[in-house]
Amino acid sequence: MTTKSTNPETIGLHGGTFRRDESQTSVAVPIHQTTSYQFNSAEHAEKLFGLKEFGNIYTRIMNPTTNTLEERVAALEGGAAGLCVSSGQAASAFVVQNLCSTGDNIVSSTDLYGGTVNLFTNTFKSMGVEVRYADPSDPKNFEKLIDDKTRLFYAEVLPNPSLRVFPIKEVADIGRPHGIPLIVDNTACPVICKPIEHGAAIVMHSLTKFIGGHGNSIGGIIVDSGNFDWSVNKERQPNIWQPDPSYHGAVWGDVVPQLTGANIPYIIRARVVLLRDMGSAISPFNSFQIIQGLETVALRMKQHCENAEKVKKFLQKHSKVEKVIYSTLHDGEIGDRAKRYLKGGYGALMGIELKGGLEAGKKFIDSLKMLYHVANIGDARSLAIHPASTTHSQLNDKDMAAAGVTPGYVRLSIGIEHSDDIIADLDQALNA
Repeated sequence: MTTKSTNPETIGLHGGTFRRDESQTSVAVPIHQTTSYQFNSAEHAEKLFGLKEFGNIYTRIMNPTTNTLEERVAALEGGAAGLCVSSGQAASAFVVQNLCSTGDNIVSSTDLYGGTVNLFTNTFKSMGVEVRYADPSDPKNFEKLIDDKTRLFYAEVLPNPSLRVFPIKEVADIGRPHGIPLIVDNTACPVICKPIEHGAAIVMHSLTKFIGGHGNSIGGIIVDSGNFDWSVNKERQPNIWQPDPSYHGAVWGDVVPQLTGANIPYIIRARVVLLRDMGSAISPFNSFQIIQGLETVALRMKQHCENAEKVKKFLQKHSKVEKVIYSTLHDGEIGDRAKRYLKGGYGALMGIELKGGLEAGKKFIDSLKMLYHVANIGDARSLAIHPASTTHSQLNDKDMAAAGVTPGYVRLSIGIEHSDDIIADLDQALNA
């Protein structure tokens, strides 16, 4: 890292090993738009392919532009190493596939993004991986679902649409003695939440959202904390401790610490096995674009959160709004979690249940003039969507209700425009 600072404003600009391009001394991170890399010699190539040393081989596996993005996001999260992939959805798939095979299971929070529910409930089922769902309102629900084939716990820190902050430490503490890592999606809370500090073993993001922040590039990242003890129960993690036939019997739990000096077998396996074989690589140009967003994410998150507080207060008083859903508005322990885990703001995501149900929701969406009606969150612009007819429409009524989606529910992603202008557009749409 070019600086020892732990401040996110500084990490976004200086995190990682990149200081300047040594060939041309440019300060901006160059776009290495290449497929492949010249080897120094036959011996050099042999060492790279045999994992005797690390270096660039092929952009499907690694790329210098992407490497800078990986290092900076890992530093932002307080992790040891990162791996970028083509999308947040690819990251969601990889974090599970890296530890699971046919016959295995995971325990996931019930509070999930609709696309993740489809991935877990349908696609993973077809692959022979069972997903067991635990209500996170009581962390002990996770322990009740563990058996010998449970490989990981999974959760979103601030899931939409429920916006109930996940009990990170409580669930991480349950899994650790069993050798079960907690993997969390921190997409909605960069900067304002540090899951690794609370015990998460692995953190992932859709870089498309707040970190990229400008709605122009799709990408995902997985960050390895480097502090999870994979040896607590070696039988629990066969992908880490059993010989890998695709690398001449390499045992990742042994080989990676010897090669890197770091406790990162999880992220190295994800790179050299999953990324190699599945090919979900991020484009170097997308990495470059997302780096531009990363440089200002700390400043934007502050504005996102400040605006959200003002919008929340306005909507709570509006006669057309039945209910406002926000991280701090939940009762009791669930509301307290937001104040315990989120620092420097409580997020930009908000939900409103409109009086009048389905038709009121559609009319509101169609009446917006400044806010964009798009299937995205975390843009610098303010966004709105009606989940029941879009993002969650593939779920059945039972699953939709369990996810917290009602016919009149509208999800808002509050942007960084002037708060007065956001409120004015919401007001006119509600009154239309």
